[in-house]
Amino acid sequence: MADRTPPLTVESLRRLAGRGEIDTVVLAFPDMQGRLQGKRFAAPFFLDEVLDHGTEGCAYLLAVDTEMNTVDGYEMSSWDRGYGDFALRPDLATLRRIPWHPATALVTADLVWADGAPVAAAPRQILRRQLDRLADVHGCTAQVGTELEFIVFNDSYEQAWDTGYRGLTPANRYNIDYSVLGTGRIEPLLRRIRNEMAGAGLTVESAKGECNPGQHEITFRYDEALVTCDQHTVYKTGAKEIAAQEGRSLTFMAKYNEREGNSCHIHLSLQPVGEPGRTLMAGEGPDGMSPLMRHFLAGQLAALRDFALLYAPNVNSYKRFQPGSFAPTAVAWGHDNRTCALRVVGHGRSTRFENRLPGGDVNPYLAVAGMVAAGLYGIEQGLELPPPCTGNAYTAAYEHVPTTLREAAELWENSEIAKAAFGAEVVAHYRNMARVELDAYDATVTDWELRRSFERM
Repeated sequence: MADRTPPLTVESLRRLAGRGEIDTVVLAFPDMQGRLQGKRFAAPFFLDEVLDHGTEGCAYLLAVDTEMNTVDGYEMSSWDRGYGDFALRPDLATLRRIPWHPATALVTADLVWADGAPVAAAPRQILRRQLDRLADVHGCTAQVGTELEFIVFNDSYEQAWDTGYRGLTPANRYNIDYSVLGTGRIEPLLRRIRNEMAGAGLTVESAKGECNPGQHEITFRYDEALVTCDQHTVYKTGAKEIAAQEGRSLTFMAKYNEREGNSCHIHLSLQPVGEPGRTLMAGEGPDGMSPLMRHFLAGQLAALRDFALLYAPNVNSYKRFQPGSFAPTAVAWGHDNRTCALRVVGHGRSTRFENRLPGGDVNPYLAVAGMVAAGLYGIEQGLELPPPCTGNAYTAAYEHVPTTLREAAELWENSEIAKAAFGAEVVAHYRNMARVELDAYDATVTDWELRRSFERM
């Protein structure tokens, strides 16, 4: 993989800490849901002790549900295994200031066991393994951009909690897709998020309104795949923290209500190792794609249903996939066709494809790992790309993307493509994650059931 210049060097951190300009360092790793988990350290202690040796955290952090409850079924961490520790090793290429917290820096960690072996089920390690395969075997690097949508509310997170998330007031009252007036209504919040993400080392591109009341999108420049995923998690955490500081809340959940959901379209292209700026995707054919891209894209189609769990990891994720919603339902590809799950866009150096399955709740490390693994499968099997969809994929005769988490989990568990790419341990680990979520959902009495059954049944 290519060398990366950190947004903040260790030497700069020492100097800033010595002057008291940085007094806190957060060391954190992405968990199964893509959330940052870790510790805050006094900056001098981090520099003296943690910088070279890392720290420890309970291994249950990759073996709990969304509510942080201990659950059974995980091989790596359980009551029977005593819930021991793994180590958090700082990846110093990710060291950055986080301007929305005074005098604070953050560094992302990799997870290893006591003997130094990587934790196979850690999302960052899962992505690293696929990127290493791509580089070592095929001489390629993946360039990735994520487009993450969210809905802003005028209520604080505490107010939302106390009201059971009912009756919240969206920051905009109507569809403001591309509306400058609509974004202007909450520009102080959007501007603060943009500027403070820039201060954290992200390259901001734009902000725009979306369709659901209060829905917005801020985009950042594409980068090397691991860098983009690290930045995605920093942005997602930081946007929530900034909104909270402003007395507001925002949600990235895939489907907040019956209107348009929050998507996270993921763009991917390939470059030769050591040759930034030269694409391997463009070609001389009538579709403008190279043979490599055609195989890579054919792999996406072949693995799309099997890997849906990586793109749509929650019960709520599957409620986005509705006809005519701009969320895909068909396992199809097309040129600049937003009705397809896979959309080919760009020309020449900008040629790439977009995976439209992921929602705002996606774990970017797992999703990008799935896209790389699927592409490698297409290359290694020499898969041929079928003709593009040129019309409405919603009404055409294509395979349907999974419609429930249960269906996706079964496809994942039984997938030979997944087992070959990720290994039995990773497949079992994330199959159990889906089982835990399904068990919790199946045992929950919902508002929908109460409204329909309390009096009338």
